[in-house]
Amino acid sequence: MKKIFYSLISVAMSLCVMSCSEKYITYDGPEYMMFADTLSTNMVLADGSSFYVPIASTVACDYDRTVGVEVVDAGSNAIEGKHFSLKSNSVTIPAGKLSANVEIVGHYDNIEPTDSLGFKLRLVIPEQLKWNDLYAGSDMTKVVMYKSCPFDINNFTGWCMVTSLLIYNYPGDNASYQRLIKTELHPTEENTVILHDAFYDGYDVTITFNPEEPAHPLVTMDSNQVLSDEASVLGWILGDNHILAEHSPYYDSYFNSCQRFVELWMHVYVEKVGENIGTVGHFYNILEWVSDEEADRLQREDGM
Repeated sequence: MKKIFYSLISVAMSLCVMSCSEKYITYDGPEYMMFADTLSTNMVLADGSSFYVPIASTVACDYDRTVGVEVVDAGSNAIEGKHFSLKSNSVTIPAGKLSANVEIVGHYDNIEPTDSLGFKLRLVIPEQLKWNDLYAGSDMTKVVMYKSCPFDINNFTGWCMVTSLLIYNYPGDNASYQRLIKTELHPTEENTVILHDAFYDGYDVTITFNPEEPAHPLVTMDSNQVLSDEASVLGWILGDNHILAEHSPYYDSYFNSCQRFVELWMHVYVEKVGENIGTVGHFYNILEWVSDEEADRLQREDGM
């Protein structure tokens, strides 16, 4: 659920600092102001804490600069005053600085667990401060909010629907790239869940939840976990006849406490006598926990 967008802050910071007075002049270019990102995705926490949307300038001045910030109704489905509030309708870049933050409070109790709410912000600045030649529209940004429910590891036990690009590419004996599995708490490892027959029959794996930073709810997977044997899934044996997995070093994996699902990126590989001899790939998987009633329906109607 995570999208990476090019940050305009890096552009602003890469420029040499220019001042509006002789004391700071090191760059003889124009002054522009903008939002640092075209999109800002934020978790709304139960503690009422604020989140921040940064703005940037291409120059540093020896005095404070205050500009207006307004909510644009068009293209917004979040309601100001109900779903969120701006701490202020202005933002100040302090003297000598290149950036500042718009402070926003999300109203936790008014956001449903399944809501994906967004609104647009616009900087109220003179036309000459808009970087229209290179970054047209950078005076506006889209802010997206998601509710972050309190973490309870027990919400990630019981029946789980696995939808896997690994199984899609390497089905083995699976008739579908989706499978209904049982999960339970690990008896000794904190915040760790056992996925029974996770991707292929007869092979259990574990995942660990890291809820310490609610805005970044990460999931990890220990290395060298056996998913299956090579022969029945890949059709050949090049290593120790084990298909191994760990969490991908290239993509973060996340969990959602409100909707009880995990986005798991796995690095799948093969070893021979402890030496990595090949990567099968990096595969995206969705794990969705369902009720006993839903599991029963899936078994009856879909043959899970």
